[in-house]
Amino acid sequence: MKRSQVLIVVAAIALVAVLFFLPKVVVNNEDQDNLAKTEESTGLPEGHSEDDGHDHGAGAGEDAVKAHRVATPEQLMALTTARTKYNKATDEQTRSLVAVELAEAYSNAARYDSAGYYYEIAANARGGEKSYKRAGDAYYEAFTFAATQERASELGSKARTMYEQVLKNNPSDNDAKTNVAMTYIATSNPMQGITMLREVIVADPNNQKALFNLGILSIQSNQYDKAVGHFEKLVSVNPQHVEGTFYLAVSLAETGETERAKELFNKVKGMSNDPALNTSVDEYLARLQ
Repeated sequence: MKRSQVLIVVAAIALVAVLFFLPKVVVNNEDQDNLAKTEESTGLPEGHSEDDGHDHGAGAGEDAVKAHRVATPEQLMALTTARTKYNKATDEQTRSLVAVELAEAYSNAARYDSAGYYYEIAANARGGEKSYKRAGDAYYEAFTFAATQERASELGSKARTMYEQVLKNNPSDNDAKTNVAMTYIATSNPMQGITMLREVIVADPNNQKALFNLGILSIQSNQYDKAVGHFEKLVSVNPQHVEGTFYLAVSLAETGETERAKELFNKVKGMSNDPALNTSVDEYLARLQ
């Protein structure tokens, strides 16, 4: 889980949402143009857009979208090199090996849908739980940045397909199951996702990812009392969980427990050096005065 800016993004359905985090690096305009030129020259998988359609939260606007376009000159070079090797591969075994290298290059450049595409090629060629998990994780990362309901549905479906292969071999992989659950939040059947998260909690009461996501969903449905319960459990399991502490404070503020909320907001400031998160804390503290 990224320790950077924390934003809640409504997933275009009533009462539920997915938590998204902004990347740690902001690319400049020159790097954006270079990446676009690289992808134009090397090609993209069918159905993959040049800018991936990523969104960073309600009200984040164009600046947030630009922030996700991360690419250093080294990453651009790695993309070009890997793509050239992939195009020159003449047999399926070599191609599947290079597909992993190309996927990693796309992932490093924050092009997660393209990373998922090539990880999937490698997984289908080579099989194995780890290969499918890697593809699922990339598609899931792309899903969390989807700008539209349609895009979220598409990427969520791809992630689920990969994770299903993981869960066939390892039904106890609660990380994969939690991610599958969150993809269902962006479908017409969000309760299926909530049910799966609850199943994870039954199997693993201290599962931090499931507790966090249940807390976020409770906030989005204005069930702040339930959110308090989830986040209290989370921070009892992991007292250093910055986002969990922040959202516990938010939930307490919304339920009228002002003094305790203030205490936790101040604690967050001592836990994080993220200026965006600390700005959010200051804004909440100002409201609670």
